[in-house]
Amino acid sequence: MLKTVIFVAFVLLIALGGGAGSAWLALESTRTIGSVEIGPWVTFPRQGTHEADPYSRARSTRLGQLSLGQAEGIVLVAGSDSAGRPLLRQCTYQLQGDLPPTRFFTLHATGENRQILSAPARFSSALHSRNLLWRHGQPLKIVVSARPQPENWLAVAGTGPMELVLTLVDTPISTGARVGETSLPGITRMECDV
Repeated sequence: MLKTVIFVAFVLLIALGGGAGSAWLALESTRTIGSVEIGPWVTFPRQGTHEADPYSRARSTRLGQLSLGQAEGIVLVAGSDSAGRPLLRQCTYQLQGDLPPTRFFTLHATGENRQILSAPARFSSALHSRNLLWRHGQPLKIVVSARPQPENWLAVAGTGPMELVLTLVDTPISTGARVGETSLPGITRMECDV
């Protein structure tokens, strides 16, 4: 009798622990159910729609995010560079490449708690498409660094991991089924202050 009770308790412990652990991993990971990867960028194209999976809805709720509607835009997150190495605040990165057609976009960095990283004094912690230098006929080029950089510079401060968040507003890829076939800027590590 005691063996049966212990066995049932053990099985319940494994079931509850495994279920809770897998749900926690699904909520914490950026590459999970419903995600689409485009180079280093990850997006959830169904987020903010009635077709969103329960994990995407729970992730948005847990983080306090207001999801864009499918016709409004799409949010892309990169936690690693194009070579697969984690993004670090003490490193300098270059984003270079073409963006899909979009009316407006923003780029900012977030920390471990997914809050926007503060920039050094007098500098903006985010960039948007209307405050960048554009060269006619050339792809977008932005440098993310703790050190001042010429031209388009996203200032970050401190050390530790970070993620880059690119929000495209009013873009056709947010409503299309071919999100994974679009071209986005690559992320190249230039140097690191280790």
